Amino acid sequence: MKVLKFGGTSVASSQEIRRVRSIVGNITDTRVAVVVSAMGGITDLLLAMATLASQQDPEYKKILKEIENRHLTCIRELLPVDQQSAALSKVKSELNILETLVEGAFLIGETTPRLLDKIVSYGELLSSFIISQFLMADGLDACFKDSRELIITNEVFGKAAVRFEETNAHIRDYFEHNNTQVNVLPGFIASSSNGNSTTLGRGGSDYTAAVIAAAVEAEELEIWTDVSGMYTANPKLVKQAKAIEHISYEEAMELSHFGAKVLYPPTIQPVLSKNIPIRIKNTFQPDSPGTLVTRSKNGKGKTVRGISNIGGIALVSLEGPGMIGIPGISKRFFEVLSLADISVVMITQASSEHSICVGIAEQDADLAVTVVNEAFAYEIESRKLKPVLAEKGLAIIALVGDNMKSHQGLSGKMFSSLGKNNVNIRAIAQGASERNISAVIVQEDVKKALNTLHEAFFEEQVKQLNLFVMGVGNVGSKFLNQVQQQKKYLKENLKLNIRVVGISNSRTMAFDENGIPLTDWEQVLSKGQPANADQFLAQIRKLNYRNSIFVDNTASEDVAAMYESFLRQSISVVTCNKIACSSDYENYRKLKRLAREYNAPFLFETNVGAGLPILDTLKHLIASGDRVHKIQAVLSGSLNFVWNNFNDNTTFYKVVKQAQEEGYTEPDPKIDLSGIDVMRKILILARESGYQLDIDAIENKSFLPEESLETQDNDAFFNTLEKHEPAFQQLYKEAAEEDCKLKYVAEFADGQANVGLHKIPRGHDFYNLEGSDNIVLFYTERYPRQPLIIKGAGAGAAVTASGIFADIIRIGNF
Repeated sequence: MKVLKFGGTSVASSQEIRRVRSIVGNITDTRVAVVVSAMGGITDLLLAMATLASQQDPEYKKILKEIENRHLTCIRELLPVDQQSAALSKVKSELNILETLVEGAFLIGETTPRLLDKIVSYGELLSSFIISQFLMADGLDACFKDSRELIITNEVFGKAAVRFEETNAHIRDYFEHNNTQVNVLPGFIASSSNGNSTTLGRGGSDYTAAVIAAAVEAEELEIWTDVSGMYTANPKLVKQAKAIEHISYEEAMELSHFGAKVLYPPTIQPVLSKNIPIRIKNTFQPDSPGTLVTRSKNGKGKTVRGISNIGGIALVSLEGPGMIGIPGISKRFFEVLSLADISVVMITQASSEHSICVGIAEQDADLAVTVVNEAFAYEIESRKLKPVLAEKGLAIIALVGDNMKSHQGLSGKMFSSLGKNNVNIRAIAQGASERNISAVIVQEDVKKALNTLHEAFFEEQVKQLNLFVMGVGNVGSKFLNQVQQQKKYLKENLKLNIRVVGISNSRTMAFDENGIPLTDWEQVLSKGQPANADQFLAQIRKLNYRNSIFVDNTASEDVAAMYESFLRQSISVVTCNKIACSSDYENYRKLKRLAREYNAPFLFETNVGAGLPILDTLKHLIASGDRVHKIQAVLSGSLNFVWNNFNDNTTFYKVVKQAQEEGYTEPDPKIDLSGIDVMRKILILARESGYQLDIDAIENKSFLPEESLETQDNDAFFNTLEKHEPAFQQLYKEAAEEDCKLKYVAEFADGQANVGLHKIPRGHDFYNLEGSDNIVLFYTERYPRQPLIIKGAGAGAAVTASGIFADIIRIGNF
């Protein structure tokens, strides 16, 4: 014999009930007991109706009418016209009794647990009756049996305990004397020894099916629901979650206890002792294999089988010096909670016996605080214990697996993964069986924590990076194109899955939780909301994704000022914007400290040399114990482009204009030509070399006329360049006469730095520097006479974008 249980979503309407008939009708080799829940949403409607009636709100009648319409419509859609009359009459009769019960609650202005059990029982009674009538009308050998005649409980209304001796006798007797092929029974409901209707708790239909399966020693218990089995994590929160093919009873119990709602936790106990397999199947995908639950496979299989979570948790802690070495404190604590009917979900105790911390349902927190403080009033008054407080807004996440105990390092991997993503752990518990490692975290971190752990334990070491890109002009657009182009390569070769979740320019911003399609990002952005930097940050915090990276492709001081906020949220920052790293030294040092403290990389390779690995090389030198004594460099690709292309056959104005149009300069070219940009770069190099320096200590030997430096916009600036053309021609002439080339050079030595235009003689390392190339010479303890040289393209949107891309890959490889 098989026992099949169908949940509320599986019997929500006539369409779903026809699927049930197809599933049941395919079983011809054995008898079947079909246990059904109330139609989807009906139990909630019954409870809501009872609540309104107890508040003497006549609106309850509208809910009653809705309940009636759903059931009568279902009959009319399922049964032939000539067979509807009897079924409609029966259902209307039951609904009349239900109406009388609810009217009673309305008149007296309250509901009792006993009355509530009677009211909610009608959901399962009506659905099971309608389904039995349909199966019979559609040609199956079927009948209806009221579970209240079989399952006997105590009189604890709302969550009654089954009296198994009487129950098993009733069930065996019924099925021994009834040879009907298909027996349809309502789940969830039972009756007390005195004949009063009782219920087995929310999810009790699973339990009903398990009780029947155990009593008749069924060959299998099938739980039909709306998902294809138990998953490695909640698929609504973790898109990469997969159905578990085979799991042990103990693992299933742990997962269901911690929020895997496809299985009601008490369901397993009745069938466990009889070794009856449980198979969890999807009504809407009946061909999917689902999950098989049996005894443990004796150490075989994966270590971690699933990650589960349960929300709405509060932590209540009893602590104080008066607990140390005093026997009976724990007993009193748990006894007080038990007498208040407060269930403890998790327990952790310090080895010093200084504190006991328990996790309970959030709705019980205030009551727990009251009763515990009352019970320990003397100890609190005498300051042996601290007053108990409850911390709310928490959740429990748990790793579950039978084989976890035989593998070292799982807890370290779990907590390390969470820590890297700034998921703060409030409490930890691990049972002696080591089948479960649980941690309490804040509710808002649940999705990030589940995805982080799933990535660490279940995915093929593919690390997902979530990018939020501000600035999609020359550099930003090239960067997005590069990400799109290399996406497949990165996933296959570096095991990095990069997706852009948010983008913004100065006018609009757009987000897509599934990743913005990079082939169409411009259209997505055009339909976005008005740009707002604070709201951009707020949305990133709200999404709270693991491995989040903020990418700044702007030259904005306001955006640079936000880095601290990002880092404090463990959001990594990658930037080509030099403002933050060249701001006052204390701010620079604070950003570096925050990056370490919150485990959020702050990378800015493109601040110096665009895509050249200048800073990365310097970091390796310093980390390996070398020390920088002197730096000489041509650090402005735009200025190198200008002086390489300027001669007596052209004009300085035209060359600068060309550099701007080809993307070699900042939007405001004065930043490059004034030397400010180079000052920032040599400042960053000095700081990364370990020296404390501020920008006002750098000497700037500017070649621009004072009039050009004082302009307020680009038009005025270019006008002054035309005006002072003779001065620029004179600079070129003097260098040419000495067989030299003009290069804008930055120097750092003995803690001092300067920038300015130099005449570079033939044979010097800088002399043959072409186009927009950069060059850096590092003189260190290891390279005292022949410097370490880094040379290459140091400007342009494409190479700058590639430098940003390289920083993101560095983060992915951390």
